[in-house]
Amino acid sequence: METKSGHQFHADRASRPGADPGSARTDHWTPTEVVAQLEASLRALRTDCIDIYQSHGGSDAEFATPGLWEALSRQVLAGKIRFLGVSLDPADAARAARVPTVGAGVVQVTYNRLNRSAEDSVFPAAVDQRLGVRAREPLANGLLSGKYRPGSWITAVGDWRSSRSAADVGARLAEVERIAATEVPSGVPLGRWALAWCLQHPAVSAVIPGSKTIEQLEGNVAAATLDLVSPAHPLTVTH
Repeated sequence: METKSGHQFHADRASRPGADPGSARTDHWTPTEVVAQLEASLRALRTDCIDIYQSHGGSDAEFATPGLWEALSRQVLAGKIRFLGVSLDPADAARAARVPTVGAGVVQVTYNRLNRSAEDSVFPAAVDQRLGVRAREPLANGLLSGKYRPGSWITAVGDWRSSRSAADVGARLAEVERIAATEVPSGVPLGRWALAWCLQHPAVSAVIPGSKTIEQLEGNVAAATLDLVSPAHPLTVTH
C-alpha cells in the first residue's frame, strides 16, 4: 500500500471541463502539513502503516524544506511508514542521486514505450544508488491500452486528458499503431505487452497501472509473466 504527500487534491477543480491536473492541487510541504497528510491517509486507508510514502514532485526548495525528512524519518521509526520514496520527473537525475541522502530508497517516475527519457537520466542514477524504481503511467495515460485509435480519444467532461492537443494525441496514436504492428507479438494484448515492456528494463522494480475491473486487473498481473527478452526487444536497441 502506498500514497503520496506534498499536495492537496481538490475534486471541485478537477471536475471542471478540460481542467489541467496541476490546477486541482495545492502544495503543502512543511513538516507539520506532511505529517498531517500521513495521518489523513492512514485514516482513509484504514491502516496503521503505509508501505511506501512518497513525496510528490515539488521544487528543489520544497524537497529541501527544513525538517521535512527528519519528520518523516520519525514516522518510519514510529512504524507508520515502512519505506520513504520520491516521485520524480523523468529528467531529474540530480534529485534521484540525492534520494538516499534523505533516507528514501524508492523512486517513482514516468516510463513507457512512448516516453523513454528516464532511461538516460533517472535510471542510471537509481541503479548507481541501488534504488527501487516504480514506473508510473506505463500505459501512457491510456494511449498504450489498446482502447484508442487515431481519430478516437477521450472527450469526457472532467477528464483532464480531454484537454490534450488533438495533433499531439493523433501523432502518438499513429506511433502506437506502428508499435502494435511491428513490435507486439501476435495474439498479445497491447496493454499487457506495454506493461511487460516496462518490466523488462533491469532498473524497473514494478509498474503502476490502473484497474477498474477484475478483467483488467488479471490482465495487468499476467504482464509479469510475459517473456519479451530477446535480441530483437526494443530495450536492446540504441535509441
